[in-house]
Amino acid sequence: MTTHKKNISRLAKNIQQDPSDTFSKFALALELLKDDRVEKAQLLFEAILKQDPDYLGVYYHLGKLYQRREMYSHAKEMFSKGIQVAEKKNESRTKSELSEALVQLQFEIED
Repeated sequence: MTTHKKNISRLAKNIQQDPSDTFSKFALALELLKDDRVEKAQLLFEAILKQDPDYLGVYYHLGKLYQRREMYSHAKEMFSKGIQVAEKKNESRTKSELSEALVQLQFEIED
């Protein structure tokens, strides 16, 4: 079993033991993306948002996932909401990254 598959297995076990473990859900979603299991990653990211709307990292990654799936209005909404959360939490670097992602998305949509 590869390290990648071991990570997925370990993280899934963590979540089974503690379904409220947002960090493990986030890490598992990222591992699933590496494995090109986009739908499962999307479900996890969306579950994180419902469970913890202040989990700032999820906005960028879910927005990018939506963008990848050409779900542009959803991507725009994620980046915009993430910017609001970053402002509320005084996270200027994350706000900047989300703002840049939103600008790139708008360029992609216009092409």
